[in-house]
Amino acid sequence: MKKDFSPESELLFLALGGSGEIGMNVNLYGCDGKWLMVDLGMTFSGNEYPGVDLVFADLDFIEERTKDLVGIVLTHGHEDHIGAVPYFAAELGVPLFATPFTAELVRRKLQEAGLSKDVALFVIDDLEPFDLGPFTVNYVPLAHSIAEGNALVIDTPYGRIFHTGDWKLDEDPIIGEPTTEEELTAIGDDGVLAMVCDSTNVFNPNPSGSEGAVYQGLMDEVSKHTGKRVLVTTFASNVARMHTLGEVARETGRKVCVAGRSLDRILEVSQSSGYLTDFPQPVDFDTAMRLPRGEVMIIATGGQGEPRAALSRIADGNHPIELARGDVILFSSRQIPGNEIAIGKVQNQLAERGIVMVTDRQSAIHVSGHPGRPELEALYGWLRPEILVPVHGEMRHMQEQARVGRESGIQHTVVQKNGDMIRLAPGKPEKLAEVRAGRLVLDGDIIIPADGGAIAMRRRIAYNGAVFVALDSKLQPHIEPLGLPLDEDEPDFIAEAMEDVGSAIGRLKGHARKDSAQIMEAARLATRRAAQRWSGKKPHVLVRMIG
Repeated sequence: MKKDFSPESELLFLALGGSGEIGMNVNLYGCDGKWLMVDLGMTFSGNEYPGVDLVFADLDFIEERTKDLVGIVLTHGHEDHIGAVPYFAAELGVPLFATPFTAELVRRKLQEAGLSKDVALFVIDDLEPFDLGPFTVNYVPLAHSIAEGNALVIDTPYGRIFHTGDWKLDEDPIIGEPTTEEELTAIGDDGVLAMVCDSTNVFNPNPSGSEGAVYQGLMDEVSKHTGKRVLVTTFASNVARMHTLGEVARETGRKVCVAGRSLDRILEVSQSSGYLTDFPQPVDFDTAMRLPRGEVMIIATGGQGEPRAALSRIADGNHPIELARGDVILFSSRQIPGNEIAIGKVQNQLAERGIVMVTDRQSAIHVSGHPGRPELEALYGWLRPEILVPVHGEMRHMQEQARVGRESGIQHTVVQKNGDMIRLAPGKPEKLAEVRAGRLVLDGDIIIPADGGAIAMRRRIAYNGAVFVALDSKLQPHIEPLGLPLDEDEPDFIAEAMEDVGSAIGRLKGHARKDSAQIMEAARLATRRAAQRWSGKKPHVLVRMIG
């Protein structure tokens, strides 16, 4: 391999996001001097990035090689696979490829960002193979919790890749027609060098379950609650679930009311793409509130506790939709790890008001969109890959999938993480190098490094507070603490800190007494020591001379 990591007569795999984590999927395949990108996703921020909403993979590696990038192929429309498109696609300067439903979601994102004319978007609606440099790509429909979930068959001069995307096996998927066992077996008969596979639910010893089975679970639950207002919260992107809820509402004699902009958008995109064409015409909020309580079903966003989503606002009493004691909320979604506190807060608010809640732990009202172990083992058997590369999981998920793959007879398993350059062919798969694979964050309107000074400083201030010190022309300090646990002690702290700063400056000798840098450092250290005495914190101290 060349020192600039240009792929030679070989097949390379490099994840910049989505390996060692769930979300932010960005995968690269390298072959004969060219790179192909699969997915361009993002993830949502947690407490480690105060003030930040969105997190992206650092694309520095491929941004330096855009002349060798032949295109970006999108497997499906979830945000962790397409969410970064409006932020990076124009800069990467290559065409996007997607099936119709995903393409419509992407088109709207580009339109909102003012990039419609800057990014070429090709719609693959016939599922015929298409060539991108040395790669021939073919979409393979698989079931998932969104319309048009797809795997990719990527043919190269050095072997065939089966890139699963997010998937499951479902005999009754409600929306779409997944590739059959016979068709997948035929792909395996032609030879699969490597299977790059979703690891999310590898610890589930059972199949994920059929979307069709959820219909009966929801019918049973909604039918129980005659005379009560019923709200169902689910993932907005789950088009099959929306179809099911529309059918349940119709069968139980309830009008549908949709609460949440993302649900409105998915409904509109679905219908423009030929899905949900028989979904009941939703009623507006005012009409829903005037209907008898047992004659309305509300479908709302916010099942993950998102503070600005409809369910959180309803729980706060800050939404046109109102629920009362005895009304029912069905959580037709799984609890995403990391959201437990936010979900618990919303559920506690609702419980305090006497609202009944039913989750997937109590009733069969949700199934996952990712494969359990039996589904993984079935796909291994149909495709019979030489190499298994687990992705889309934390390290524990990927290591476990590798173990399951070995037990299923797969000859080679490669457990990699973001930034690991893997040669898949020729020869035995091996790690060649590590490249930069960091994180970027959207902070306000600016994309910056997640490990940069701004975020590190904000995190320190969030944990320890800050103190601002202004030194006037006579070097008298003016002190303002922020975020320190002082309360009624604040005036005494300020008085003592001012004395300490004056004493520290007074102890300077010779040239130091006129050196502004040494004066400010003496003031900073004295203020910080005083703050630690009074609060137990080591705040960030900013000193400025204003005289």
